Amino acid sequence: MSVIVRNTGSGDIDGIRELQKRIYPTIPPWSSAHFEQQLEIFPAGQFVALLDGKIVGAASSLIVSWDDYGLSHDWKEVTGNGVFGNHDPDGKTLYGAEVFVDPTVRRRGIGRTLYAARRRLCRELKLKRIIAAGRLPGYHKHAQKMSAATYAMKVIWGDINDPVLRFQLLEGFQFCGVIEGYLPDDVESCGYAALIVWLNPLYRPGAPRPGSRG
Repeated sequence: MSVIVRNTGSGDIDGIRELQKRIYPTIPPWSSAHFEQQLEIFPAGQFVALLDGKIVGAASSLIVSWDDYGLSHDWKEVTGNGVFGNHDPDGKTLYGAEVFVDPTVRRRGIGRTLYAARRRLCRELKLKRIIAAGRLPGYHKHAQKMSAATYAMKVIWGDINDPVLRFQLLEGFQFCGVIEGYLPDDVESCGYAALIVWLNPLYRPGAPRPGSRG
């Protein structure tokens, strides 16, 4: 059966939280209140993936003014501590706050379908780009031998296989650098993240945008 991706609803929250707990046992899951506020602030940016009616993945995003952040930001700052209070309808950047897939059903195109939904939203809202900071889950195995920046470059060169960054590169994202202290609770990544960007080829500066205040 094919994967179905749709916008997240309140009835999906418990299932998404349970999936988060299984995938990230060392990172506290978002509370139900976090998800409710995300849905209230920017419902169009929240997606859930289902396979045979079961939740197998999810993605959360918000719109930001990227000039306010750059390489120095961390997850709490750019997501408003996960509640998206800093969501800016007039911003030009769709920021990927989170995306995850059930590891027991990988290789079914779930991640690709969630990323495609984000790109479609970016085009529909006539935004300039998608930016995200991706985990480097394999870095802890190499942290004693090399910097996170060197690790990321070796992944790009094909010398090391990091499943997250390699997947993002295959999805058309470009590597922009490494952020230190992005998510301190991420033990596997040693707190680091790879900053990535996808540019909307249909973006036209000054074009009217649905949902903006301009």
